[in-house]
Amino acid sequence: MIEVTDLHKSFGANQVLRGVSLRVEKGTTFVILGGSGSGKTVLMKHVIGLLRPDKGSVRVAGVDITGLEGKELTEARRMFGMVFQKSALFDSMTVLENVAFPLREKDRSLSTRDLRERVIAKLKVVDLAENVLPLYPSELSGGMQKRVALARAIIHEPPVVLYDEPTTGLDPITTDYVDEMIVQAKERLGVTSMVISHDIASSFKVADRLAVLYDGAIAAQGTPEEVRRSEHPHVKKFLSLWFEKQ
Repeated sequence: MIEVTDLHKSFGANQVLRGVSLRVEKGTTFVILGGSGSGKTVLMKHVIGLLRPDKGSVRVAGVDITGLEGKELTEARRMFGMVFQKSALFDSMTVLENVAFPLREKDRSLSTRDLRERVIAKLKVVDLAENVLPLYPSELSGGMQKRVALARAIIHEPPVVLYDEPTTGLDPITTDYVDEMIVQAKERLGVTSMVISHDIASSFKVADRLAVLYDGAIAAQGTPEEVRRSEHPHVKKFLSLWFEKQ
C-alpha cells in the first residue's frame, strides 16, 4: 500500500532523511519508532505529500505522491485519514459536527440526516454510542477524544490511516485504550495503518512490522521480534531500558 524508496531530505545544511526505504503491506499496521529529531514527522509529511524529497519516491496504492500537484495531489490525499497527536478536535464543535466536518467540506449537498446517520455508523465502529453526539471535546475523556478523532479520520472511508504520536502525554490506562483502538481499526475496517511514535511499549503492542529511525536512516526494520533482536548499537540502547523492565 505504501512504498518509500531511497528518500532523502535536507533543510539547508541539516540532512533529516538519509536514504529511507520501507514497505507497508495492505491491511497491516506499520510503526515508525524513534526519538525526538530522528526524522519521523518529516517522513510522514512526505507520505502525505506535504513535503517533496530531494531524492527518492513515495508511492501509495501505486501512485507516486512526489510527482503530483494541485487537484491530483488533493485527490491523492483523500486516501488518508489522519489522527493527530492531541486529537485536534474543534473545541467549539460538538462530536457530531467534528466527525461530520470532512464530509460537509467535501459535499455541501449532503442532508443533515445523512450526515448524522454516517457519523453514528462510524462512532459505532470505534465503540462510541449515539449519546456523545451533542457533547463538546472538553466533556470527553482523553480516550474518548482519540476515538472521536479516529471516527473523523475514517468518515470518508480512506484505505490508509496515519497516527501521529497517538499516545503522547497519556496515562497508562488511556494509552492501553488507544492501543486497542488502533488494533480494532485494522481488524474491523481492514485499513492500512502507519503510526509515528516514540512509545516503545505501545509500538510493540500494535505493530505488525516496525522500523526504528535514527539520525534520518532506518537502523532496524522487521517484525517486533526481529527488531528486538537487532544488533544495531542505537537500537539496542533505545530498547534496552524498556525491555529490562519486562
